[in-house]
Amino acid sequence: MTVKKTSVIGFPRIGRKRELKFACEKFFKGEISEDELQRVGAEMRRYGWQRQQERGISLIPSNDFSFYDNVLDTAFLLGVVPERYRQLGLSELETYFAAAHGYQGDKGDVKALPMKKWFNTNYHYIEPEIDDATVLTLQGDKPVRDYAEAKALGIDTVPALIGAYTFLHLARYCGQKRAADFVEAAVEAYAGIAGQLAAAGASWISIAEPALVLDVTAEERALFKAIYASLVGRLHATGLKVILQTYFGDIRDVYSDVVALGFDGIGLDFVEGQKSLELLQTGFPKDALLFAGVVNGKNIWRADYAQKNALIASIEQLVAPERVVISTSCSLLHVPYTVAAEERLSDETLRYFAFAEEKLTELVEIAKDDAVTLGRNKALFAGVRTVANTEVKDALARLEKADFERRPARLVRRQVQKEVFALPAFPTTTIGSFPQTAEVRAARTAFRKGTISREQYIDFNRNKILECIKLQESIGLDVLVHGEFERNDMVEYFGSKMDGYVFTQNAWVQSYGTRCVKPPIVWGDVSRSAPMTVDWSVFAQSCTNKPVKGMLTGPVTILNWSFPREDISLKEQALQIALAIRDEVLDLESNGIRIVQIDEAALREKLPLRKSCWHSDYLDWAIPAFRLVHAKVKPETQIHTHMCYSEFGDIVRDIDAMDADVITFEASRSDLKLLDALNAVRFETEVGPGVYDIHSPRVPSVDEIVGVLHKIIAKIPKENVWVNPDCGLKTRGEQETTQSLKNLVEAAKRLRSEVF
Repeated sequence: MTVKKTSVIGFPRIGRKRELKFACEKFFKGEISEDELQRVGAEMRRYGWQRQQERGISLIPSNDFSFYDNVLDTAFLLGVVPERYRQLGLSELETYFAAAHGYQGDKGDVKALPMKKWFNTNYHYIEPEIDDATVLTLQGDKPVRDYAEAKALGIDTVPALIGAYTFLHLARYCGQKRAADFVEAAVEAYAGIAGQLAAAGASWISIAEPALVLDVTAEERALFKAIYASLVGRLHATGLKVILQTYFGDIRDVYSDVVALGFDGIGLDFVEGQKSLELLQTGFPKDALLFAGVVNGKNIWRADYAQKNALIASIEQLVAPERVVISTSCSLLHVPYTVAAEERLSDETLRYFAFAEEKLTELVEIAKDDAVTLGRNKALFAGVRTVANTEVKDALARLEKADFERRPARLVRRQVQKEVFALPAFPTTTIGSFPQTAEVRAARTAFRKGTISREQYIDFNRNKILECIKLQESIGLDVLVHGEFERNDMVEYFGSKMDGYVFTQNAWVQSYGTRCVKPPIVWGDVSRSAPMTVDWSVFAQSCTNKPVKGMLTGPVTILNWSFPREDISLKEQALQIALAIRDEVLDLESNGIRIVQIDEAALREKLPLRKSCWHSDYLDWAIPAFRLVHAKVKPETQIHTHMCYSEFGDIVRDIDAMDADVITFEASRSDLKLLDALNAVRFETEVGPGVYDIHSPRVPSVDEIVGVLHKIIAKIPKENVWVNPDCGLKTRGEQETTQSLKNLVEAAKRLRSEVF
């Protein structure tokens, strides 16, 4: 029996111990040279290639590594770099980082390019910017360098590029030109890089077009065909074999085009692609390889080999078995490196998990279809992993319509709250967290390791909270926060306080650039056995006469930023978490906390990529889950929420239906485009569009913030506007944070004097 080939779309790159993150941050601070940073990058690439080679992967990708983001890499490869970054006169790598997170220094002052969610993941990409002066042309050689680097290690790889269609689809157009105006240039550029790769010895090239899994309009379909009707032939002319790789869903709108274009390999997602198997039934090129994405690249549970083999058997009824390559459903960038790094979880628990390196083994084992291996896997799934919590199940069963409806109506509550809080026009606040300094992290580590007592840790955090409150009072903010010094992460913290979660030690996943998260794992039914934040919030409120927000993470974000169970629905998991957070909200209220912020930063993240499924598959339970959390509070209790780094314009009506009193949005990096959408639907919730980007080290001037506020009140009723940064401040330095907030408060004061 011939063993099938295996393939991986992409591999993690941040480092098992986040080596790349720390090296980049040192480079930003001038603590290491560019050569040293490049050395760390080379080590990360070598590690990934060699792990895949050792596990027996047949087709190993290269060019999946990035110092910050692959879309930004593609922009620099194609010369799509706004002139304002080039004019800084920095090195190529420093220019790259300036576009990624901004620059403020001797060479100039520029904001970062916008950052957006990567389809339905928690990864973020940098949005390319194209104007009428943009000349799209091949200007880099990163794919060739990476391929040659792997080849020097004795590893022949498949260079992987983000495709021209997806790149042009994701770009922001600032002039009159649109994607269709760049087709010819894109074809020339991709043909050029293919020629270089062929000359370097490559046999294959993989072109990723995940934008094909979205709803594709007739115009977009024509764009895709215009690109590849020309490009496929140009690529073949170099001698390369060409893979068209898709992921995050199925390509129902263009499948007939894809199979007719002459690709040597086509990658389809059979995990999230609801219609991928059905599409195969309409035909598949006899001479092409099918890269069958059957191993989930986004979740961490062991694959059920019996289910995967049944799926493969169905595929092989439609495609010749020798032409089927067993692959991941998407890049393994979205899962941690390996369970081998976990020292605190028992073997009994870990045997249910497959991180990136374990998924490599799964690919090979599924491809071999060995009876002994299949038997071990079958035994795992025949066992009982967790027992249902009957109290949680009963609580869900008792929910009624009234549990999701807050009374009185929002506009009535608004008048009550204005009298209670008596805040000035354009009230100022922050999103929640304050800088997590080395001192804060050291105290948390010391407590975790047992080198300081619980009492010492509480005293430390109380002192930090008091300092934070006094700082905010001195700056002049109107609504304060406690700073969240006790929290390592806005999801992991709450998961650690609830039953039903499992936590890892080193299971880091890249969110963007140098930002990594350690998603908790939903192991069983979720419940709350004790208050999670009340003591900290009550102490903070005792330090000031100004209102201090209770800070919570909402149920949808907690779920979306966790690795969810696969044995019950997402809806049921969200409602379980919502009941736990509801108890916390009511406890905060009963203890004198008058403003509660329930962040739903990730609401948009799991929105289905196809609009026809938005409500039935997601919003019809996600919005009620949030409403369940706050429906029972008093009219005078003000409920805030926060959302960031996604496109919200097309779901603003649903966001308004969440029935919060105040919502703060990330908007600064997207040039406040959200304002038009809010204005168009007469958005009722009070709103604080972020007035400056906290993911950049820049300090905004007072004039800059005043200018932003004028744009806001031109679209939003001035009496509904709050003034705030666009996200939490935990990753920023203390000095820049203080100055930025001082400028924010001064800008709000200036606007009050101008407008009222």
